Amino acid sequence: MLKQTSIISLLAVVGLLGATPAVQAQALLPYVLPLNYESLEEQGLLLAQEALQLAQFQQYEPALERAQLASQLAPESPEVLSLLGSLYLQTGETDQAIAILQRARRLAPREPSTLFSLGSAFFQQEEYLQAAEWLEAGLEVSPENAGAYFDLGNAYFKLQRYSDAIAQYDRAAKLEPEFWPPINNIGLVLFEQGKLAAAMDKWQQTLALSPDEPEPKLAMAVALYAQGDRTESVRLGIEALELDSRYGDLEFLEENLWGTDLLAATESFFAAPTVRALLAQL
Repeated sequence: MLKQTSIISLLAVVGLLGATPAVQAQALLPYVLPLNYESLEEQGLLLAQEALQLAQFQQYEPALERAQLASQLAPESPEVLSLLGSLYLQTGETDQAIAILQRARRLAPREPSTLFSLGSAFFQQEEYLQAAEWLEAGLEVSPENAGAYFDLGNAYFKLQRYSDAIAQYDRAAKLEPEFWPPINNIGLVLFEQGKLAAAMDKWQQTLALSPDEPEPKLAMAVALYAQGDRTESVRLGIEALELDSRYGDLEFLEENLWGTDLLAATESFFAAPTVRALLAQL
C-alpha cells in the first residue's frame, strides 16, 4: 500500500544556495505560497469520486489510497469520511473503519450510508446488538433500502430473534423481488426453527430466482438427505460443491449464517461416501 500523503506548505527559499553567511541575529524568512483551501477541497472531492469508481469495480486498495488523500484534502466532508470508513471496512480494518465512520456521523448525524456502514462494522465485530441499533437508525432515515433490511435480518438472526429476522428479510425481498439472499436466509431461519418443509420451499424459491446459486442447492441437498432422500440429495449436493468448493467447509458455512442444526445436518451429509469422496478431491 502507498503511504498516506500529507499536505505540506510549499516553501520557496530565496538565496539558500551559494549565499554568503548571514549576519548574526538575522534570519532568512521563507516565502510561503498561499494555499487555496477551497481548491484543495474540490480536489479532495474529485479523488473521492475516483475512489468510489474504483470501489465499484472491487479495486479496494487503490480506492482506499485515494480516499485517504481525499480525507486530508477535505477533512470536514462527511461524505468523504463515510466513503473512507466504508473502504476500511472492505479491507478488513474494522477498528479504523468505526473510528472514521464515527467522525463522519458527528458531522452528519442522519446520513444513512454512514449509519448502515456502522451497522456492518459492528456486525463484523460480532457486536450484533449494536449492529442492529445502527441499522435501525439508518432505516429510520432511509426506509427503502433492501440491503439494510437484509443486514438487519442477519443481525436479528445472530441474536436468535427469529421472527424479527424473517420480518426484515421479507421487507428486503418485497423491495427487490429479484434479490435472492433474503429468501435464502428465511430458509436458514426456518430450518433452525424445525420447519423443514417451509425451509425447503424458500430454497426452491431462491433457486427459481437464481438457478446456479450453490448455497440454496446445498441447503436443499442437506434437507433432502435429512428426510432420507439419498439419490436426489447427493446429486444436488455434488452440483453445489462443484459450483463452489468453499461450501464444503463447515466454517465457511457458519460464516454465511448456517445455524447449529443445519450445520449438524450438513456434517452428516458430508459423511455420505459419495460426498466424502468428492470433498477429498476439492
